[in-house]
Amino acid sequence: MADRPRHFSMIREFRLADLVTLLNGFLGAGALLAFMRFVVDQETVFFWLGTALLPVALLMDTLDGRIARRRGVASPLGQELDSLADVVSFGVAPAAMAFAAGMRGGLDALCLIFFVGCGISRLARYNVTASALSGPSGKVTHFEGLPIPTSLLLVTALAILAGTGHWQEGLPLGVVTVAGIRLHPWSLLYVLWGSGMISKTLRIPKP
Repeated sequence: MADRPRHFSMIREFRLADLVTLLNGFLGAGALLAFMRFVVDQETVFFWLGTALLPVALLMDTLDGRIARRRGVASPLGQELDSLADVVSFGVAPAAMAFAAGMRGGLDALCLIFFVGCGISRLARYNVTASALSGPSGKVTHFEGLPIPTSLLLVTALAILAGTGHWQEGLPLGVVTVAGIRLHPWSLLYVLWGSGMISKTLRIPKP
């Protein structure tokens, strides 16, 4: 009986850095739900709420690594938590924001799905190659491909468009129809960004 696991034993084992990582995921999930609520009700407050939560998620993503290093408690569990939270906050949520901003054609959907798939693939590759990319100190020296949090640049661009009224049916470059399926050229930016994330030739120094 003494060795029987206690209730919520996994949660009890979480470190402070793990809880901050979870907060990153919670904020991303909150943003996703806010964008969904906007699509349903067309109340712009929810669009801006979702937009505001994502930079806070980035702050949590930055803090968790610093806390782990300072306390010397980095772990494989924390690494996996970080990747899963990042998929939500910097992969799925930005794609949902694009959908909410007006990219709702069939080809738009394929572009956004491709973007999310690239984000998942990029994080999986990072997890299995982190040791190979580490320098003598054991710290990863560079990224292969765009880090997934850089998707906040797409979020910023969409926020500027929305703030200036260039969204929904007023997206720049309009909409084209290919074989009867709608495509907003802005969706191709997500394809470009996703391709950058899975690139093996694009190397970015890690701060």
